[in-house]
Amino acid sequence: MSERDAVVGDGRNETVNQQMDRNWGELIQELRVLQTGVQILAGFLLTIPFQERFKTLDDYQVGLYLANVILAALTTAVILLPVSVHRRLFRKQLKKMLVSSADRIAKVALAGVALLSAGTASLVFGVTAGRDAGLLAGGGILAAMILLLVFVPLWLLKRAAKV
Repeated sequence: MSERDAVVGDGRNETVNQQMDRNWGELIQELRVLQTGVQILAGFLLTIPFQERFKTLDDYQVGLYLANVILAALTTAVILLPVSVHRRLFRKQLKKMLVSSADRIAKVALAGVALLSAGTASLVFGVTAGRDAGLLAGGGILAAMILLLVFVPLWLLKRAAKV
């Protein structure tokens, strides 16, 4: 490795290509974790219409259910997108662009997971405890997800800058 290739100041003594390979691997691992959670929620949602109680859902609940199914499918597609992009860009010396786009895609996937989690909780609470409970649960979970997925990382970043 030449000094020209080394990333200055990161303490890892790796080339830009090595850094991009490591970043790609980390992003893919994060997406694997997300994919598992989304698949579990999607599987749960897909079983609901086959339950006897599904027939008792009102129009709002059916609409919320269908919105969650669509959101689960779209979030799954977003999570798979970096793999598709990687296939297209493979061996084209575009790893930096791949990592950058996968980073943005992962953020969109996190938003999808947050909305899906809140929507699913809203549906379950709405069916079992009433619409107000569903709205409260969904809103509360969405607020918690925003806090955990947006503000905690920003706080940690700000805290790290002070160290």
